[in-house]
Amino acid sequence: MPRMPLLLLLLLTAPLLGQQQPAPKGTLTGRIVSRETRRGLEAARVEVLGTVATAVTRASGEFTITDLTPGVYAVRFSAIGYQPFSQANVVIGSGRPYTVLIELERQALQIEAIAITAAPYFQPALEAPSIAQSLDAEDVRRAPGVQEDVIRAVALLPGVGVTTGGRNDLIVRGGAPFENLFLVDGIEVPNLNHFGSQGSTGGPLSLINIDFVQSAEFSTGGFGARYGDRTASVTSVNLREGNRDNVAGVINLSATGLGAFIEGPLGKNGSILAGVRRSYLDLVFKLAGFAFRPTYYDATVKIVQPLGPSDRLTFLAIGALDDIALDNSSADNRYDNSRLVATNQNQYFAGLTWERSLGSGYLNVSLGRTYSRFETSQADSLQRPIFENRSTEGITSLRGELSFDPGERVELKLGQDVRSVGPLQYRILIPGEYRRDGQGVPQPLSVDTTFSNLRTATWAEAAVQVMDRVRVTGGLRLDYYGDLRGATRISPRLLVAFAPAAGTTLTFAVGQYYQSPSSVWLVGDSSNPGALAPFRADQLVAGVERLLRPDLRFQVQGYYKRYSGYPARFFRPQAVLALSGFEDVQSDIPFGLEPLRSEGRGRAWGAEAILQKRLSGIPLYGLTSLSLNRTEFTGLDGVARPGAFDTRVIGNVAAGYRINAKWELSSKFRIATGRPTTPFITTGPAAGQLDFTQYNAGPRLPLFHALDVRADRRWTFRAVQLDTYLDIQNVYGHKNVSQYSWDPRTGTVMPNEDLGIFPTIGVNIEF
Repeated sequence: MPRMPLLLLLLLTAPLLGQQQPAPKGTLTGRIVSRETRRGLEAARVEVLGTVATAVTRASGEFTITDLTPGVYAVRFSAIGYQPFSQANVVIGSGRPYTVLIELERQALQIEAIAITAAPYFQPALEAPSIAQSLDAEDVRRAPGVQEDVIRAVALLPGVGVTTGGRNDLIVRGGAPFENLFLVDGIEVPNLNHFGSQGSTGGPLSLINIDFVQSAEFSTGGFGARYGDRTASVTSVNLREGNRDNVAGVINLSATGLGAFIEGPLGKNGSILAGVRRSYLDLVFKLAGFAFRPTYYDATVKIVQPLGPSDRLTFLAIGALDDIALDNSSADNRYDNSRLVATNQNQYFAGLTWERSLGSGYLNVSLGRTYSRFETSQADSLQRPIFENRSTEGITSLRGELSFDPGERVELKLGQDVRSVGPLQYRILIPGEYRRDGQGVPQPLSVDTTFSNLRTATWAEAAVQVMDRVRVTGGLRLDYYGDLRGATRISPRLLVAFAPAAGTTLTFAVGQYYQSPSSVWLVGDSSNPGALAPFRADQLVAGVERLLRPDLRFQVQGYYKRYSGYPARFFRPQAVLALSGFEDVQSDIPFGLEPLRSEGRGRAWGAEAILQKRLSGIPLYGLTSLSLNRTEFTGLDGVARPGAFDTRVIGNVAAGYRINAKWELSSKFRIATGRPTTPFITTGPAAGQLDFTQYNAGPRLPLFHALDVRADRRWTFRAVQLDTYLDIQNVYGHKNVSQYSWDPRTGTVMPNEDLGIFPTIGVNIEF
């Protein structure tokens, strides 16, 4: 009898055991809007290519497609009266829904080749004059050696170099890193990196979690009047919205840290996306035997709340805590740390944006705040302080933009930006031993000051379709700098685009660009507030683009850029200011804390080309780019010399192959000629400092080259998606030299070599 209950149980459960569990399914959700009005497009069509899955958008422009087999798809978006667009790299998993925001352009305002929408796999460039590129989140995530960092992915594009392989100090067309503009959802961010370089835009690691990224647009120059106070490039990072269907989340273990985020519906038709990250770099550096151990935390929250069919409110906040702990337990560690400017930094940026769709345009108003607190220091090998910096920098901004179409062939945009800069607080100390003038006389610096100022910008832009194949865009920008004796600058800009044949576009752009000195430079010497003014860059750009296939684009471009009023160094009359992002107080004066004069000149010229293949029915994707560049600057001594970031040749080849829905292989090869160097003084009391009588006349850095490879594997379960990868940087172990440094123990110059082979693994759990 004891066997009877067991037998009955088997008989009852046998039918269930014989059934297969339901196959894992995924969801695609999102919103389609008009680029011109930002209003949701009703009855727009969504087609998942290669399947029968389709959807039609609701009145809000939103759609949802369920029961998709997990995999990687291309999706086509179309609406009557709008240029269709196909997005590749739509990765559907069995965990969280995949959310997209698609902007379609009206056909009436665009000629065939200018918008690039004849090729359905390429989004139209927002600012067309330069080799403007758009990267989506999957482009960044899958790029070998990028470590899922959106800024590091930008370095693969033409015209872009870096100061060293371990940092995000972008060098665009020979310009210094402080010449680059970064925006997140339209909010201007002074520095988008952890452990950021004060007065510049670089750092070792981006603040942005890749799981929050929708796309990133990058322009190498010639950008429109809406962007100002920068002379080299614009990187605009757009964060996605949380899905409105159900609560979902991700746990991520990356090459640099551990993170988690959650998303889902909020309120009436709203959404929230929030996450935190914590690095484990301190553990890695400790195991590797480094004497310094960095740690960072960051947190992000984005809330979107519709207020009806025409209005939306968006709140975004990103904050970070950065700390560097120094292990000075041994003499070797104390020496290693003596060559390091340790930066502990707290920062955040936040913005509240109201967007209203109009009948023939849109109105966008945003209130933003950025804040950074720096605690920077350096000590010598005997633990004596040689540099101390306690600074607070903040900006509150109110920005408005109005876009409307007064006629079928005309588009107008007007904008106003008001910024309250401050309060700025600086407490800085540099002993005279490490701050000498041109004759070697000690010039110590001691600063304890607080001040505020006001800056404004007004701009207007008009795009006119003159004929069926010609489009002219003209803009004018007026900037006011209250901290620079009330200086005002007017910047005219013009772009002409001509499409001689379907799939081919010729562009020509000319414009003026102004940039104000960084606030910390104003306290570098008592004479600086009266001696510094906005510097200017005149740019001329010409290019051609050809769509070889719907998924294959070729671009080539030439440029010429002329600088005037560039910040020049009074103590070092051979040099203009060229912050590298990893200053050493013992070899040179850091962060522009010295007398500066707006009398430097310079020029940059070159040619760039890129061939890019998007993922499509052919599961091969990638890009090949080549940049030929020359840069030279003239300091106060009147002699033209190669610029500090004069990298003559930069080449990139990145390619990936998606074997199937589970496996993907990719690789990247980068090569670049070395930058100029300045020799060290080797004898006397100034030994170990740079010899500016031979500024940029030393041997160039050796040729940089590295090969990175990556393998991705996806695992699909009932309601969980598991993505893993193995990324090996510098697979053949070449020791690239990032700079030369002085070793006071031996009295010799030593090369600073990057790490050899560097493997990392990553795990992403979506639920």
